[in-house]
Amino acid sequence: MMTAEMKTRIEARVNEGLKNQWYPVAKSVEIRTDRPYGAVVMGQKLVLWRDGAGKIRCIEDFCPHRGAPLSYGEVHDGQIGCRYHGVIVDGTGTVQRVPAMPDCPMEGRKALRAYQVQESNDAVFVFMSVDEGQEAPDLPLPTELSDPAWTGFLCTAIWDVNYRYALDNLADPMHGCYLHAESFTLAFGSKQDLLELDDRGDGFRVSRVGQVGENFDWVEFAVGEGGMFCHLDIPYPKAAGPGGHMRILGYVTPMGPRRCKVFFWRMRKVEGFDRESWRFLYRARLEERHWNVLEQDRVMLEGMPDDARRREMLYQHDIGVAHLRRALNRAAKAQIEAEDASDVAAE
Repeated sequence: MMTAEMKTRIEARVNEGLKNQWYPVAKSVEIRTDRPYGAVVMGQKLVLWRDGAGKIRCIEDFCPHRGAPLSYGEVHDGQIGCRYHGVIVDGTGTVQRVPAMPDCPMEGRKALRAYQVQESNDAVFVFMSVDEGQEAPDLPLPTELSDPAWTGFLCTAIWDVNYRYALDNLADPMHGCYLHAESFTLAFGSKQDLLELDDRGDGFRVSRVGQVGENFDWVEFAVGEGGMFCHLDIPYPKAAGPGGHMRILGYVTPMGPRRCKVFFWRMRKVEGFDRESWRFLYRARLEERHWNVLEQDRVMLEGMPDDARRREMLYQHDIGVAHLRRALNRAAKAQIEAEDASDVAAE
């Protein structure tokens, strides 16, 4: 039987965010060679920039001199300089120069942790491992992002709510016909139904039983080594231009106890002239409407109390939410047990 202490540790780990995962932190265009970019993942402040070869570097956002944020500084010849006293650190977290005091003992010391980074499909991902030297698994990506038949746009937003609420929202197809009832694409369909769950081992699908192709009727989560993402379809009326349904590919990055960053690729399977027509239509007419839908989610979730899970009364429509939570708990338990075993072996 699981002890109360272990349950508490699991809850804390899930609430903070799973370790040893790839998390998106920024759009590619936000990471530049001329200025640093600050990000927060699981409470850890990070700074990212591109070195002289265009490679993205990521280290702790902390000057080893006095702790000032390096993200407030400048990029010098591919290295980052602190604005407070000018200390220059490279992409490995090693102090290279202390301009105010040549031959300072700080020079040459590795003072900060570096993080592994990958760039893909207009986004920058950071591997939030327990140990710096830990080998990262492959970056988990939806197949649509490597299929040239699909095209789309990446949008990001910061929500002032724990990341678990954003994931729960995605695992809940029934909210679409209520919360988004006045939206362009989600205004149709029945407000009554049952849901079914298909557990696939490396993920799961939750879908409405009696309705298909009318609203946000299903969602699939991929839950594997190295990260989690989901995808779902938003049925498009003919007025939305050429192509099939809009597919949403989603990641959620935990930032802090009450903050997360959502990454949504809005994709459509269109080719040739239809592809360019849809991309123009999206930018000209549809993007604003999609942002309005996201705002409805954000406002609703930010209005929920932190302890909602202690008082909620789940029913049949919440099978996806419950399954997702169990998956997170299992992963957190496995991580904690592995860390405990490693600590015992080290002793």
